[in-house]
Amino acid sequence: MEYFLQQLINGLTLGSIFGLIAIGYTMVYGIIGMINFAHGDIFMVSGFIALMSFMILGIAGVTWVPLALALVLVIAMIFTSVYGWTVERVAYRPLRGSFRLAPLISALGMSIFLQNYVQLLQGARSKAMPPMIEGGFTLMERADGFTVDLSYVRLMIIVATLVLMIAFTTLIAKTSLGRQQRACEQDKKMAALLGVNVDRTISLTFVMGAGLAAVAGCMYLLLYGVIDFYEGFVVGIKAFTAAVLGGIGSLPGAMLGGLMLGLIEAFWSGYGSVEGKDVAAFGILVLVLIFRPSGLLGRPEIEKV
Repeated sequence: MEYFLQQLINGLTLGSIFGLIAIGYTMVYGIIGMINFAHGDIFMVSGFIALMSFMILGIAGVTWVPLALALVLVIAMIFTSVYGWTVERVAYRPLRGSFRLAPLISALGMSIFLQNYVQLLQGARSKAMPPMIEGGFTLMERADGFTVDLSYVRLMIIVATLVLMIAFTTLIAKTSLGRQQRACEQDKKMAALLGVNVDRTISLTFVMGAGLAAVAGCMYLLLYGVIDFYEGFVVGIKAFTAAVLGGIGSLPGAMLGGLMLGLIEAFWSGYGSVEGKDVAAFGILVLVLIFRPSGLLGRPEIEKV
């Protein structure tokens, strides 16, 4: 029971990170119907921005962890949002009226560019950071000494993800920007005729997705203490899998898919083989798509004629 509970905590933490990135995929797909395959690399860039920000703040003498963490989060979100906005302007906007495969190829090219861009600037080796937040709660302890720990970092990740999920769901459902996004999702031409600035709405959607990826990048760095230029591709593919698993186009579905994927990886690693966790995750995705092609919370796409 103790081991199960520990793996549950680990899975929820990892799933929260996947879910934050998956929301970026599902928001972009919901509005323009395209997959932003550079989104995982935006997450990777945010990790490096957070790492450099921690180093600069340390040199500047900012040693109080809550202040340093807040500053790093703000800096990472600002700079990462600029990258997200640039991807939309360079890789998507010029090709929006083209055939559907063109933006996909452009996004893959942007992904490769970002990987090599970071590799040239930071090197091919992994960059490590010492633990910034230590300590936590001991929930249970077994007779043989095994303890169930909930670290402050994991608790912060789970709470932050829950807060951001509620905030973004409220934003989409209740605000003017959310109504504009939903209007663009249904019919961009009609939304433009009704006065919605479609270009600005799509750009803001990319910026918001990049901001969430920045939070995920900071949390990932705090949790694992290491980042490299290839991390965005691996985590990005898993987050995309989470978005498809939950139902791409659905915000709650993206979070549900992320949590499910994190739990699958944690329990498979804990009770099976670490090497097979990716096979298990993608295998379950295949089964879901066979029996429910729209995902767990997705809606079947209605073709307009």
